[in-house]
Amino acid sequence: MSKQIFRAQMSLRCCGTSAPERAAGTCWQLYVAQTGLVVEWPTFTWPTSIEIPSVAARQAALAYLGFTLAEDVEWDWMEYTSPDYHPHPARVVLLGAAKVRPLEGGAA
Repeated sequence: MSKQIFRAQMSLRCCGTSAPERAAGTCWQLYVAQTGLVVEWPTFTWPTSIEIPSVAARQAALAYLGFTLAEDVEWDWMEYTSPDYHPHPARVVLLGAAKVRPLEGGAA
């Protein structure tokens, strides 16, 4: 089993995304933080929706990116306030995070 541990994070992108694919509306995005440039981090974007992706959907997205949850790990959730520079009033936003490891023989 791989000893490398990374941190996966997911959040609701209120103003859409530009990477890895353009999403024009509100959507959830998951990425695995690694060394190197942020634009090179493995990233998965769900279709436009405010619904929190299910545990199974998160597992499938991680597997697609070549990762799985680290042993005995669950998703942690925290609230934060959206930045002032957004073109809408500040609001409370959820951020999910979990420790992950590369899949055996995976792409990561």
